[in-house]
Amino acid sequence: MADTSRPAAVAGAVPADATAAELAPAARFLPSLAAVYRSQLSRARVARMPLMFVAAFQSIGIMIMMRGVVSAGNSEASRDVVAGSAVLVLAFVALNLLAQYFGKLRAGGGLDFYATLPVPPAAVVLGAAGAYASFTVPGTIATAAVGCGLYGLAWSHLWILLAVIPLAGAALSGLGAIFGLLAPKPELATLLGQLGMSAALLLGVLPASHFPPVIAWARDLLPSTYGVEAFARTFTSHPDWPAVLLDLAVCAAVGAVTLTLSTLAYRRAARER
Repeated sequence: MADTSRPAAVAGAVPADATAAELAPAARFLPSLAAVYRSQLSRARVARMPLMFVAAFQSIGIMIMMRGVVSAGNSEASRDVVAGSAVLVLAFVALNLLAQYFGKLRAGGGLDFYATLPVPPAAVVLGAAGAYASFTVPGTIATAAVGCGLYGLAWSHLWILLAVIPLAGAALSGLGAIFGLLAPKPELATLLGQLGMSAALLLGVLPASHFPPVIAWARDLLPSTYGVEAFARTFTSHPDWPAVLLDLAVCAAVGAVTLTLSTLAYRRAARER
């Protein structure tokens, strides 16, 4: 005879003394940032040489073309051409290509993958921006070195690029991420990135004194302008270091604002998926 003193076990029933498993703690910001940075760097490594070559080649080509109308020597025009061409490498990669990357990531469902990971949104944006900005270092230095030789400018203060590249790169990377994350279609993100790079070309390479007041005001709104100004000021025999530091501080402030806004844009785009 069957024992009916105990209730039959119900399939899938949870024992009364069982406790719910605790969720794993969220990943910390710095380790998450490092992981995303390494991941993005390895994914883009196959395109490293084309990126460096194209970005540097077009900037060096612009300097060679401008050499036909700008004489060599330590003049305002030659300083702006060399500094603007060097910073243009940053705009090509950190602004244009990053806008395309985030535009494709949003359209292709890549944000869903990152949304499932326990990493802060800021780590995703900063990691991708840092990886793309890393590719600008060789091209920017090479462009500046060639420009100094082509226009007869001093090499003594090229070390200022160690500050210009990360600060101007941060400002342009944040702007590129905003374009890619807010654009409803990847084609529009590509268009915005191209327009931003064109603005950096037209307003950064040509001397500021040659522009009418309206265009000069628009130039002041472009983040890369302050990186160009900081670099161009160091070609003089006695650089105005307070002005250089002020330009770099503006780049840092704009970078902080644009990267913060790009993080908010990432949250919004992830919620819309």
